[in-house]
Amino acid sequence: MATGSSITLLAALSFFWGTNWPFMKIALSEIPVWWFRTLCLFGGGFSLLAISYFSGQRVRLTVWEVPRLVLCAFFGVLGWHLFSAYGVSQMPAGRASIIAFTMPVWAAVLARIILGEPLTKLKLISLALGISGLAILIGPDLMDLQAAPMGTLLMLCAALTWGTGTVFFKKFQWSASTTALTGWQLSLAGVPIAIGAFFFQPPPDWSQISNQAYFSLAYVLALPMIFCQWAYLRSVRTFPASLAAISTLGVPVIGTYSSALILDEPVGFQEFGALVLVCMALATVLVIPALKGRSNS
Repeated sequence: MATGSSITLLAALSFFWGTNWPFMKIALSEIPVWWFRTLCLFGGGFSLLAISYFSGQRVRLTVWEVPRLVLCAFFGVLGWHLFSAYGVSQMPAGRASIIAFTMPVWAAVLARIILGEPLTKLKLISLALGISGLAILIGPDLMDLQAAPMGTLLMLCAALTWGTGTVFFKKFQWSASTTALTGWQLSLAGVPIAIGAFFFQPPPDWSQISNQAYFSLAYVLALPMIFCQWAYLRSVRTFPASLAAISTLGVPVIGTYSSALILDEPVGFQEFGALVLVCMALATVLVIPALKGRSNS
């Protein structure tokens, strides 16, 4: 059951992950994908490991946890970050976030198959409302998506790999803290991406990067990478995997509005209708059960 503090955490997660998209678009306009992701993953990973260590939390992994964490990092971090970075570089940031956050559908299905989590009536209603909201946003732009099929395919791959990583992370038991586990996943995924950066792309001329791109990089690193990555895995450890995934449905709506504000991408009645439906979806699985719990206590 979601408490007031957990709902506040999920609200902050949705806001900062939503505003991540326009800032990521700005940074990627000047910083190559592989170098951008290397900075984000190592910067976020090392920061979270340091926070965990200096706050007295358990950082060390047991032998049997290492391969499991590598599996989670491969899907939930490596696949997600590469696919989403390339995808958002080839299409509008708001629309990219909409496709990426079909993730709750894949996570709910995989959680049913792998974890045996029930697809309750409230979860199904919430998914239906949330996907309907996303459909309102994406429906009139199908021609645009067909004009950029590779961007669409990459964002769908990002959604699928993220959902898979979410379910695997929920499947296993962990001895380390959530902060340390998040830091390890980011750092592990950063290794192959850093190698790819050296082999596939020349390093950028850092003296030619604009202050706007540097600010965007700092924003992505501090909030979406450090806070949001931790907050999401915290919610996965607290809630069923499908519920944690559904709680991210608000992110693409915020991504669309923030992209309109920051990048002047168009926004109108479609976005408002989507916002209403997504809020109803979140209320279905977060607020209603909490209210029922209070009334029964």
